[in-house]
Amino acid sequence: MDADQLHRDALVFDGLIVSRWGREVFEAMHRGGVTAANCTCTIWEDFRGSMDHIARFRRWFEQFDDLLIQVRTTEDIERAKALGKVGICLGWQNTSGIEDRIEYLELFRELGVRVMQMTYNTQNLVGSGCYESKDGGLSDYGRDVVDEMNRLGILCDLSHVGPNTSRDVITHSRMPVAYSHVLPAALKEHPRNKTDEQLSFIVDHGGFVGVTMFAAFLKRGAESTIDDYVEAISYVIDLVGESHVGIGTDFTQGHGPDFFEWLCRDKGTGRRLVDVGDVYNPQGLETLGDFPKLTRAFVDAGWSETLIRKILGGNWKNLLKQVWGE
Repeated sequence: MDADQLHRDALVFDGLIVSRWGREVFEAMHRGGVTAANCTCTIWEDFRGSMDHIARFRRWFEQFDDLLIQVRTTEDIERAKALGKVGICLGWQNTSGIEDRIEYLELFRELGVRVMQMTYNTQNLVGSGCYESKDGGLSDYGRDVVDEMNRLGILCDLSHVGPNTSRDVITHSRMPVAYSHVLPAALKEHPRNKTDEQLSFIVDHGGFVGVTMFAAFLKRGAESTIDDYVEAISYVIDLVGESHVGIGTDFTQGHGPDFFEWLCRDKGTGRRLVDVGDVYNPQGLETLGDFPKLTRAFVDAGWSETLIRKILGGNWKNLLKQVWGE
């Protein structure tokens, strides 16, 4: 099997990228053959901050129209592939941007936000994050938010969400939900990693698991390689099946210490939640331009072409079609 040709032909969807956005990163995505990605544009921001970031992306869609397509539907993902451009799906890693106004969800959906994580690490109006000392579960307001996200076709993401809140979202949602960028706790115990029970529970309810390559959460930490990432993906496939798993790298390309300091504090400025130390990518996947090496690693691991195409992006497309309805 020609890995390079397979990568060129395949639809490649990354379930989460949170890099330092700009022409350099977009070109790296294009060089790496990324068809489309869920691109984080809000984490701790409020309504105004979220609008500012979306406005910036809208300028980029016009300024870099030789390179970018905004993704609102799965047809847009296919169009990005056909045109050889990079599809950008706007995504949030928190619901703080709607503040206490559910009607803002429809506004942001109209602007193209199609994926929202319910909480980021700590407590918000919706529920609890994975670093909150007490996970009180999904609030009544949160249930209304999930209902409205279901109606609008916005994917509920649970990657940084606490276990009780996650379970509540999974059971309450009428649509499939996702862990867009997680790793199995069976390979490394960490508050951000998910147990076998949690991974199986979301898939048993029609949901999805995107596997991250964030080295701090991989088995060998900063010593991790691309093969460790493949091992983690294989573990999840063996656990939940090959049709409910994809990639969600969590690439942070271009960011420096100030960004990670902001990420690791409650609401960006409060108490320190976790110390991730120096941030490394697995050896062999240092940049977004290295994506073809992941396909090569899949081939070298003996994966079939059908499985590779599903994990690279086919499974994500099927999930998004179901949730988005278009």
